[in-house]
Amino acid sequence: MFKKKIKTSQEVKQQARKNLSANFAKTKKIYVLDTSAAISKFISKLIKKGLQGKVIIPNAVMAELENMANKGKEEGFIGLDEIANLHKIKTNFPIQIHFQGSRPNEMQIRYAKSGEIDSVIRDVAILNSATLITADLVQAKTSQAYNIPVIFLKPKTVKEKKKFLFWKRKK
Repeated sequence: MFKKKIKTSQEVKQQARKNLSANFAKTKKIYVLDTSAAISKFISKLIKKGLQGKVIIPNAVMAELENMANKGKEEGFIGLDEIANLHKIKTNFPIQIHFQGSRPNEMQIRYAKSGEIDSVIRDVAILNSATLITADLVQAKTSQAYNIPVIFLKPKTVKEKKKFLFWKRKK
């Protein structure tokens, strides 16, 4: 009998990343921005590296960021700042910023963890024959399955410093 090696979650994710790329052509194209890419501040970095064309920000992304910010989550404010920054840098780079699509409905919000809002974002990419820019591995792989071109940028993980607790021993 053969024993199948059980892979760790990290090994599964590493295998999934193999067919994904962060490369892009420096020709004018249409791109759709995912929430994760806004939060990771990837889009302005890509533009500064030569990405050009039309950047579409789905209203579903704006709704997600707004919801996070309303809940006091730092990620929401970071993403909103990144998008606001795009309006500033577009004067120096060959890009256009557009907002498109519907805001998520109640059912999509309720099932957001199941991929409903990601589906709305992919629909915007399909509708515009665009390349999706994401930092979400599952969104990237799902987009590949739907034959949507993807620029996947792996977010940097911040290693949390271990906290040591010191206490006095009772004598």
